[in-house]
Amino acid sequence: MHVTVCRTEHFNAAHRLHNPAWSDDHNQRVFGKCNNPHYHGHNYNLTVRLTGPVDPETGYVYDMKRLSTVIKREVLDRYDHRNLNLDTEEFRTLNPTAENIAVIIWQRLRPHLAAELALSVTLYETDRNFVEYHG
Repeated sequence: MHVTVCRTEHFNAAHRLHNPAWSDDHNQRVFGKCNNPHYHGHNYNLTVRLTGPVDPETGYVYDMKRLSTVIKREVLDRYDHRNLNLDTEEFRTLNPTAENIAVIIWQRLRPHLAAELALSVTLYETDRNFVEYHG
């Protein structure tokens, strides 16, 4: 019996979508207002899903308080109220698209979770735009 448990968190961060190998005009055509040289921000919503067996002793797939602590340490403390381009090592050279942010979050969480748990990350950049990464 496998069950999926989910934890939703949110954080606020600024970023600029920009490819330094391209001209300013090309960046503007591809990224539009997301290429603003003064950056722009999002109120990101993050859902982390763990799928695995239910422990017969605890009844848990994973202790949600522990999951909350891991997410806070590995994601919220690093990215909340930060400029992703300027304030984080991960995105100094990696374009902080929603896709790349979701992959980096997954990579930050994976080492802290048991290998038998399937990990999935869903990142909402807006109410209508979101990405999922399953590893």
